Amino acid sequence: MKKVECILRPGKLEEVKDALSQFGVKGMTVYQVMGCGLQGGRKEVYRGTELTINLLPKIKIEIVVADKDADEIVKIITKTANTGQIGDGKIFISPVENVVRIRTGEMDESAI
Repeated sequence: MKKVECILRPGKLEEVKDALSQFGVKGMTVYQVMGCGLQGGRKEVYRGTELTINLLPKIKIEIVVADKDADEIVKIITKTANTGQIGDGKIFISPVENVVRIRTGEMDESAI
């Protein structure tokens, strides 16, 4: 199994969620996060003082999937979240040793 974590623009959440749902992803965890990278930040003026805000709002999605589905899910996220501009985000894939569904005790892929 693999854990797919992606950081993306907040405005792309619904599109990515819908595309993953069409593929058959049944569960995901979504976080509102702040981050910085190549996109840098923005400058704002507050009470006459210029402030540099380098942490921008982003969305983080975590999904645990079967090994055979990981590559296709990465393709779906990449295609759906891509605007072609700096700040589109990143995808991280890592191995998952075990999954347990608390309610039923199911383990591994049957628990996903």
